[in-house]
Amino acid sequence: MTTQNILPTTYTGPGLVDLQVNGYAGIDFNGADDVFNPKTFHMIREKMEKRGVLLSLPTFITASQERLEANCRAYANLVTNDAKLAEAFPKLHIEGPFISSVEGPRGAHPIEHACDPATAPDLMKRLQEASGNRLGIVTLAPELPGALDLIAWCRENDIVVSAGHTNATAAEIRAAVEAGLVMSTHLGNGSHQMLPRMDNYIQAQLSEDGLYASFIADGHHVPFFALKNFIRAKGFDRTVLVSDAIMAADCGPGRYVLGDFEVEVSEAFRCTKVGHAGLAGSALTMDMGVIYTALHTDADFEEAWAMASTRPAKLVGLDLPVEVTVNVSEDGFQRVE
Repeated sequence: MTTQNILPTTYTGPGLVDLQVNGYAGIDFNGADDVFNPKTFHMIREKMEKRGVLLSLPTFITASQERLEANCRAYANLVTNDAKLAEAFPKLHIEGPFISSVEGPRGAHPIEHACDPATAPDLMKRLQEASGNRLGIVTLAPELPGALDLIAWCRENDIVVSAGHTNATAAEIRAAVEAGLVMSTHLGNGSHQMLPRMDNYIQAQLSEDGLYASFIADGHHVPFFALKNFIRAKGFDRTVLVSDAIMAADCGPGRYVLGDFEVEVSEAFRCTKVGHAGLAGSALTMDMGVIYTALHTDADFEEAWAMASTRPAKLVGLDLPVEVTVNVSEDGFQRVE
């Protein structure tokens, strides 16, 4: 018996933690580095806090090495000089450029910047230095040349390595786990539309008991019935909720940007690259991810909250955020001051 479909009217728990945020409230983190200014990020911090989100990881997707370095440096300057912003945005998530160039697994990432770790063996070291040693997660395709060496380097430097946008075989995933792979990024997404029925990289990652998995619980990236099955396979203790939000989050339908391309957000908040059918980030806010998970899976509200708070914090080595109290409705959370 489950307690799904039951929401409290109010709830108190550790503040929410979002490990994958590409942008928020009209601001794209993957464009020009001048968005990393105190006024902009305090606006974002305040909007997130109203929904109970206290910690989040700005996420940089596949781009030129020069842009990635510039944005890491701009982020470091921002948080170095502002204690409140350093607390709210404590680490970075680098998603790419070491991803599969294959159509499907690559997702919406620009193919011209996708590359192998072996071709840029010092890139993550440079990004780590540019960020002031604040890399929290690196998402990569573990089958790429040089990936296992990079996984080992990240492990030595306390950086969580996650498999994502990958076309790996089960054997390649196993080898990556043995090298130190910790997580799967938005499992079920960044994949082919059609896969072999049983022998595929989604099933292989689900079967790895030691791997955490993050999921985008918006009903678009993973149908809720599939999300229910995926969480059953990983177990509550290995499941983490993320938003994968773009600048449309906390805004509304319309056209937005993500890095170098335009994204259209439908009335149902489905985000697609303009001119393409595939998904490109999400307009999800973390409070809605908790609500959808509680309503549509075996996780009750308290467990869904943990998937978006204590669990991601511990995964990337963050102190647990302070407690927040929120009013809860099917339309989201409203923090009680």
